[in-house]
Amino acid sequence: MKKLINEFLKGIIRENPTFVLVLGLCPTLAVSVTLNNGIGMGIAATFVLLGSNVIISLVRNFIPEKVRIPCYIVVIATFVTITEMTMKAYSPALDRALGIYVPLIVVNCIVLGRAEAYACKNSVINSFFDGLGMGIGFILALLLISGIREFLGSGTLLGHTIFKGFEPAFVLGMPSGALLVIGLLLGFFNMLNNRKT
Repeated sequence: MKKLINEFLKGIIRENPTFVLVLGLCPTLAVSVTLNNGIGMGIAATFVLLGSNVIISLVRNFIPEKVRIPCYIVVIATFVTITEMTMKAYSPALDRALGIYVPLIVVNCIVLGRAEAYACKNSVINSFFDGLGMGIGFILALLLISGIREFLGSGTLLGHTIFKGFEPAFVLGMPSGALLVIGLLLGFFNMLNNRKT
């Protein structure tokens, strides 16, 4: 049980996909303008990560070495299609807001990297907890980045005005603002890690 907890926590803290492994930055930069977008993208990517990790771990011994990457992409694309169709049916506004970045989860480095580096070499239960930890780590990173950008860039959180008379820094709602926030957060987390060692 302790090993499973370590697998889970690894993706949240030691190997956070955004702040430690620095993966998945394209959707992070693009969709982190509002907290709603960050939550939606994080949940979508986590569902794909969990499903693909479990299926790839189940079929890993049956996939020939020469075609393993195309097989992984087919499995991942299946979960992305399920996610995209569900989002179109139940949350069309979120689907429009996330746009092309939901279908691009198919080639997201976090998902492909976990399939190649972990799920194809480990048991189903370990792969499940690895995917869950990585997914929650990605969600937490998106929540932090999109929360900062929405609050400081537009003066709102989840679309609601927090402080009357707050003068937002509109640059944080722009793509350059995403780079600025992520850069500052990466620097902050690196500083914390250096203090621990």
